Amino acid sequence: MALCVSCGVSKSLQEKPDVSMYQTEIPARKKINDSTFTVAHNFLRKNRQGLWELKVSGNPLELGLKTGSLTQELFNEQEDIFVNKIDELVPSKGYQNLLRKFLAWFNRKMYLNIDSQFKAELYGVSQYASPNYDYIAKPYQRVMYFHGAHDIGHALQDLALVGCSSFAAWGDSTEDGKLLIGRNFDFYAGDAFAKNKIIAFVEPDHGYKFMSVTWGGMIGVVSGMNDQGLTVTINAGKSQFPLIAKTPVSLVTREILQYASTIDEAIEIAKKREVFVSESIFVGSAKDKKAAIIEVSPKNFGVYEVENSDQLICANHFQSAAYANDKKNQKHILESHSQYRYERMEELLKETPKIGPEDVVSILRNKEGLDEEKIGYGNEKALNQMLAHHGIVFQPEDLLVWVSSNPYQLGEFVAYDLNEVFNLSAFADAPIAETERNISKDPFLQSEAYLNYERYRILRDEIEDAISNEAHVEQTKLKKLVQLNPYFWEGYYLAGLYNYNKGYDLVAKGYFEKALELEITTVPDRENVEKYLRKLR
Repeated sequence: MALCVSCGVSKSLQEKPDVSMYQTEIPARKKINDSTFTVAHNFLRKNRQGLWELKVSGNPLELGLKTGSLTQELFNEQEDIFVNKIDELVPSKGYQNLLRKFLAWFNRKMYLNIDSQFKAELYGVSQYASPNYDYIAKPYQRVMYFHGAHDIGHALQDLALVGCSSFAAWGDSTEDGKLLIGRNFDFYAGDAFAKNKIIAFVEPDHGYKFMSVTWGGMIGVVSGMNDQGLTVTINAGKSQFPLIAKTPVSLVTREILQYASTIDEAIEIAKKREVFVSESIFVGSAKDKKAAIIEVSPKNFGVYEVENSDQLICANHFQSAAYANDKKNQKHILESHSQYRYERMEELLKETPKIGPEDVVSILRNKEGLDEEKIGYGNEKALNQMLAHHGIVFQPEDLLVWVSSNPYQLGEFVAYDLNEVFNLSAFADAPIAETERNISKDPFLQSEAYLNYERYRILRDEIEDAISNEAHVEQTKLKKLVQLNPYFWEGYYLAGLYNYNKGYDLVAKGYFEKALELEITTVPDRENVEKYLRKLR
């Protein structure tokens, strides 16, 4: 315990924000039906596309309490999913105990780097946390930890947790000259994690009103727009694993969304906060009529803006002069799928000289590689990696936003007019979406290729488990795996690996050689396949 006290762990575990200045009583939640709840004039309801629509207002503590009350089942389910995912990755109880101790140590300084208003809001949400996980940490600390999980996922991006793509166009590059922004949020923590998406419309008592796409228990922002037409999205950069948690980047972007109306104001806010991973904050501005990228990392800061152009593209590498000599960033550009997706966005934007919202959605859903090459469904070199948590389109000057519905970014994109939503004074039965502006679901969903991809994912997981457990797999299943997704290198690699482990060298060699003929996702992946082939020669 002396060690814990000396390194600040004990103090962080006991920390509780001062909420004495805020009103603490909120009305009891009323249940209208299984998918509609109200707290005074605030509400949560599920639309016909399966998206949850949340509207809350008040001071920081009220925002947290109302959000927690309205979304408590979604919050508890999300926590179940998250903890189950950790249990799946770390099945040993002994290692789980070590992990809890590590999290307490790693996050010991986080509370010192979070603004008091957001701590009050986190505290409000935490009052509705499940008691089932108090063994991990107290509810308030636990909710705070979860806000850093996104950052840790980015730091571990070599495990394919992330690979986001975003772009903006304005002026001569759009149909009406107005700014348009599209992005895929490809943070993947399992299908269940993306099941219950929440479109939050937040009216804080200080700052600007804003919307964001989120999930139960999350007050940070990964994709959002405020009532000034300022947008933020985040794209991971290449990070070393951090030694200590500071400000979760989603709370930096939340602060930008709540208090900035221009790119310069967003930059000033980002400069104030110490982050613990590398991240590109993609900012669009109705007032500036353009977009820019704020590139943050623990030891560096840069801003990237285009000159003599009306398009801006962002994958998962830095572009500003501040990172020109960053060796980790240079290595990432050479070895990952980031540059490939960047070039694919360039290619698709050139094909459509003047884009509109439907064109943006079409680009976000694109499943092919450079020059329309078939690279297999689920390949991270594609803009549509078939795992997105959500896709989103912003038209800031008109305060219009389109949010995808399941599955991935293939479902209907639901349109919202923030002018209309924030003018609602009370709950009403009528839809709050601008249904006539919705963008139809991808016809690909009705295809045999889509059904085969879903079958491929199920069979892939089964075969990966069998390889890990050294279990038997029929060769017909391995053939079926590659037949279901014939242009994707991964299936051939897994079939090769199974046969290699079983000593069926000739069969393994054939699968590995076929994998090398296809578009392999990263340089390390290609080198891994080549390594096995060398062993077979």
